[in-house]
Amino acid sequence: MRTVLNILNFVLGGFATTLGWLLATVLSILFIVTLPLTRSCWEITKLSLIPWGNEAIHVDELEPQGKNSLLNAGGTVLNILWFVLFGWWLCIMHIIAGITQCLTIIGIPVGVANFKIAAIALWPVGRRVVSVETARAAREANARRRFQ
Repeated sequence: MRTVLNILNFVLGGFATTLGWLLATVLSILFIVTLPLTRSCWEITKLSLIPWGNEAIHVDELEPQGKNSLLNAGGTVLNILWFVLFGWWLCIMHIIAGITQCLTIIGIPVGVANFKIAAIALWPVGRRVVSVETARAAREANARRRFQ
């Protein structure tokens, strides 16, 4: 089922959103100041291309032992820079794609996935794209650690 939904996403506009993310990735490489944004940009490019079966999860949830307040502060600064340069137009692009996909009955699930990616597009720094199973396992391990 994931494969069918990923193909449907690609056909109904996922290729356009993926091209937008690729453009943002290339621009983040070309502007030397935004080079630290390139990894996050590439991660969400993968999610835009194949949203079903993948999930964006914060690094702190994946590796809680590696939490660092200095890195989190730097990530916040990078997220603000990201929002100003790339985030707002990528978010709008995903919203438009989601609305367009929801206009077709068959595209509603794909449109909802685009709305989720639109929220991630605003603040992507510090997120990694992993399989749904890996994200679930990380959340369960964190819950066990917190409630022991």
